[in-house]
Amino acid sequence: MYRLIDLNINEKQLNKTVEIARKRNLIIPTIAQMKDPEKIPNSIKEKLKDVGLWDINPLNLFRITWKNEPVEKGGLYKKLPNYIELPSEITGVKARIFAMSGKFFPTGAHKVGASFACLVPRLVTGQFNPEYHVAVWPSTGNYCRGGAYNSALLGCKSIAILPENMSRERFEWLSKVAGEVIATPGCESNVKEIYDKTWELKRTREDVVILNQFGELGNYLWHYEVTGSAMREIIEAEKGERGNFAGVCLTSGSSGTLGSADYMKNVYPKSKIAVGEALQCPTLLSNGFGDHRIEGIGDKHVPWIHNVKNTDMVIGIDDEESLALFRLFNEPQGQEYLRSLGVEEDIISKLSWVGISGAANIIMSIKFAKYYELTENDMIITVLTDSADMYRSRLNEMEDKRGRKYSMKDAEVDHGRFVLGVRTDNMEELTYRSRKRIHNLKYYTWIEQQGYNVEELNAQWYDYDNYWGKLQKMGPELDRLIEEFNKKVGLVY
Repeated sequence: MYRLIDLNINEKQLNKTVEIARKRNLIIPTIAQMKDPEKIPNSIKEKLKDVGLWDINPLNLFRITWKNEPVEKGGLYKKLPNYIELPSEITGVKARIFAMSGKFFPTGAHKVGASFACLVPRLVTGQFNPEYHVAVWPSTGNYCRGGAYNSALLGCKSIAILPENMSRERFEWLSKVAGEVIATPGCESNVKEIYDKTWELKRTREDVVILNQFGELGNYLWHYEVTGSAMREIIEAEKGERGNFAGVCLTSGSSGTLGSADYMKNVYPKSKIAVGEALQCPTLLSNGFGDHRIEGIGDKHVPWIHNVKNTDMVIGIDDEESLALFRLFNEPQGQEYLRSLGVEEDIISKLSWVGISGAANIIMSIKFAKYYELTENDMIITVLTDSADMYRSRLNEMEDKRGRKYSMKDAEVDHGRFVLGVRTDNMEELTYRSRKRIHNLKYYTWIEQQGYNVEELNAQWYDYDNYWGKLQKMGPELDRLIEEFNKKVGLVY
């Protein structure tokens, strides 16, 4: 009835794709294996012991999971995901804040999972011809990196599109992996310019397949299934007898990761979903616009795949707060200051897992805890999309701007002003009407500009169970097609 994820089979092309996969020794993992790597065959695990985490090797498709061992080469899997519990010495709140780390995915960010779930359904149904089509990955950063990486592993051609002002590290890496890299005008906030470039490609080339993370429901489904499941395992392992799961706090970005929040709310119905955005670009809070420096979250529109009707709160995060926390965590003097507060060495060793958008997620979690006056029994979970490895050049830029090295005094000021001093302003508990206001903003981007269907837009709101409910149940159907594809390929590792 609705578009959702198209799993219709093109049998003729599928047979050709199977032959290509056989020549590449390609086996595709299932969503179930990403959730639980215990289901991965031992023969594949043995071969992974000789493979680096970022190697361009099809075996690394089996490392698209939150449960990788935190090593650069040869690692297998852990029982629980990699995560940090932020102590109150840092956060200044009693609530327990947990942050899952995306650093130990291939490419160093969890977007490699989201992009997998956008391309693979087209491959295992025969909708994408690897010998003809080119996968186009429009993004504000990590998604196009994940897309280019998956394309290389799956034997597909790729084009990565991202704003020209994104970090140097992203462009340097992409130049070695993507077939082509296109830099569009502007920064984090200039999403429309990315979309404009995809339309230009569609008008001038017949071979491109646009895989827009903001509109691809595979992005949502992967996070609902894989990230949501990982979150639940952490909460269940940590809650003890008195633990209360209060909610998920995530910046909007493409809204794919918010699929995990829908999963958690289904499991814990009394919990809340808070979505964050840069205060300098308050689209959700006040239909606003602007530029900001929280790399990776994109804005000035509401993503098609954001289930707004299930969202409880919007939180504005000042990008100065995010950058200050990022610097506090990743400068030697910042870490030394935290030691002086009694922060344990094990936590300090993991602070480099926090990138700029991860810092924003932590700040919004603190605001959420303060707003609801949460106690030591309350638990919040969030995500660190990537790590400081993606932003070392930003630390150098901040040092050049300040004209001196970061000091213990700087760390004390940043911690006191931008973390402990975080206030509960620029937050809105959403009513039915305010949710509907945000949902309606989709019309201008997706119907007027991108040519999506207004009936489907209305279905997201008025036919909730037949839209979001059915989407949330598509994982097993996709896995069935992946398993059938692998059987046709006929390889055994």
